Amino acid sequence: MDTILIGIAGGSGSGKTTLANSLVNYFGEDEVSILRHDNYYKRHDDLSYEERSKLNYDHPDAFDTELLCGHIRDLKAGRPIEMPVYDYSVHNRSDQTTTVHPNPVIILEGILIFAEPVLVDLMDFRIFVDTDADERILRRIMRDVNQRGRSLDSVIRQYRETVKPMHDQFVEPSKRRADIIIPEGGKNKAGMQFVVDFITNRLR
Repeated sequence: MDTILIGIAGGSGSGKTTLANSLVNYFGEDEVSILRHDNYYKRHDDLSYEERSKLNYDHPDAFDTELLCGHIRDLKAGRPIEMPVYDYSVHNRSDQTTTVHPNPVIILEGILIFAEPVLVDLMDFRIFVDTDADERILRRIMRDVNQRGRSLDSVIRQYRETVKPMHDQFVEPSKRRADIIIPEGGKNKAGMQFVVDFITNRLR
């Protein structure tokens, strides 16, 4: 199958998910499939909830990169995969999966996808969404408190202890591997149109 893999990276709350969803809405689910890096956090059934809550989820080692690479290769070969589903409320994978079908365009979106050379090598086009840090932390607080049931104190503590240090160590340097940098992601109409034109030309 003639498939292209587009990576969309950026800091937490940067707008990469909005950009990815906008592309799916534009081209349709019959043309574009999405892989969410967050769903590939390693499973930790061997740890208690308290132990899992203390893990560093903002380091590349937190992800099951081997499984993700295998799923990407399957999709490129025209085979559907069962993407894991991560449950943020228990800090672990759920027992559910989501079927992802092979399509001409596959989008992989996540904070740390450009920090893994083996993932970068599988990508055909790489987009980094660059958004001001103040805006990103505000979006993260609203998301984690309203959608993921976290307390404000826990969100702020995690940001200080792991999110910001890991962003500075891994995420920010990884944007040098991007083919294009788009400020504000899906809200950047010119950037969005550029990506749409690129995908349209490849689909032809």
